[in-house]
Amino acid sequence: MSKHKHLTISGNFRGLMPLLTAFALFFSFRTAAQEDESRLIQFSGMVFTDADGRLAPVPYATISIPQKHRGTYSDYRGFFSIVVEKGDKVRFNCIGLEPITITVPDTLTQDRYSIVQLMTQDTLNLPELVIMPWPSKEHFKIEFLKMDVTPELQRRAAENLANEYLADARKNPDMVPYGGRESANFYLRQQSREYVYIGQTPPMNIFSPLAWGQFFKAWKDGKFKKK
Repeated sequence: MSKHKHLTISGNFRGLMPLLTAFALFFSFRTAAQEDESRLIQFSGMVFTDADGRLAPVPYATISIPQKHRGTYSDYRGFFSIVVEKGDKVRFNCIGLEPITITVPDTLTQDRYSIVQLMTQDTLNLPELVIMPWPSKEHFKIEFLKMDVTPELQRRAAENLANEYLADARKNPDMVPYGGRESANFYLRQQSREYVYIGQTPPMNIFSPLAWGQFFKAWKDGKFKKK
């Protein structure tokens, strides 16, 4: 009788083995996941630079973790937030500023870490440029056309300096492409417009008196006539 009971208990134990193994694996995976989660840090802060003796936010600076190929960028106020792990190396980069790399402390006891990061201006040494003055525009035109250039460049330069082209350019400024300063000013105007109306719907030009004035002026000038 006791022998039969012993065999029954052994059989039941063998039936519980897969279930016990599954529970052991579940708890081991859960423990490993908890350990990984304990290393995650919500890393946030502000990025500033020293502009004319005062602190100014650095908008759209890149905050990246190079070894993990991911990152984020600061908003127009210089604020950023990203999830990192303890010991990660975080790199701050922005055009015109010196890049900075910091290490997230591995001794943190909380899941949040905030800093105020200061970036300094990056000095760029441009190659030497020699400007040769000329007595007049005519002398410059003569010397420019004498330069050793390809026939295509010479033809294009002659067309751009032709009196007919210059006269048309004075009458129709829109046919002349924007220069570097004009492009930069146009971009900054667009950015300032976005900042003014951020968080709300920008007004439509149909309600703008300035836009209507420009429309009527173009109409009177005959710019809408078929050519």
